[in-house]
Amino acid sequence: MISDPEALLSHSVADEASDEQYMAAVTAGDEAALEALYHRHKYLLRTIISRILSSDSESEDLLQEIFIEIWNRAAHYDPSKGKALGWIVTLARRRSLDKLRRKQASLRTAERLRVEVDATSHGPSHIAAADQEVVAKDHINILQRILKSLPDAQRDVVNLNFYHGLSHREIAAKTGIPLGTIKTRLDLALGKVRKSVLALGGMQAWSPNQF
Repeated sequence: MISDPEALLSHSVADEASDEQYMAAVTAGDEAALEALYHRHKYLLRTIISRILSSDSESEDLLQEIFIEIWNRAAHYDPSKGKALGWIVTLARRRSLDKLRRKQASLRTAERLRVEVDATSHGPSHIAAADQEVVAKDHINILQRILKSLPDAQRDVVNLNFYHGLSHREIAAKTGIPLGTIKTRLDLALGKVRKSVLALGGMQAWSPNQF
């Protein structure tokens, strides 16, 4: 998305523009103003993002996504409520924390599913603490592919139970589905996940290079 912001700032008038003026221009559809904001604040925002995500590649990708969101949400900025940079930094922090929470949820889900599968497929009963995150990361994409193959009703129950941490009763209360149906769908879903895992050689046989 960001092409050559240095070239866009070659004119002295661009250097004199305030963040608020740039935001007004972005709201009016001026892409050059967005480029200028990127050039002015990219290092600050990348630092903020990387402190939360601890990943250079993820930070760079999210930085680009944030400026796309600035473009799409520029009209929501109200200069009477604060500086433009404060609005941008708040947006960057919120998006970074959202991404971190999604990443952590995926890691927890992968580990919980791994434990569920191991418990009934004679896989390893535990993994050393230092290796758990590495193993979970390797399994996330594969488990997500398996979950996508489930019927919608079963996948929804798995998501509520594993991703959102809801108990069977809480899922029943939230969805209005009978408790027995919830348990049946979850059992069927986990059975299919185990079958798929075993067909792939078991958890210990998974390698990201194989997929």
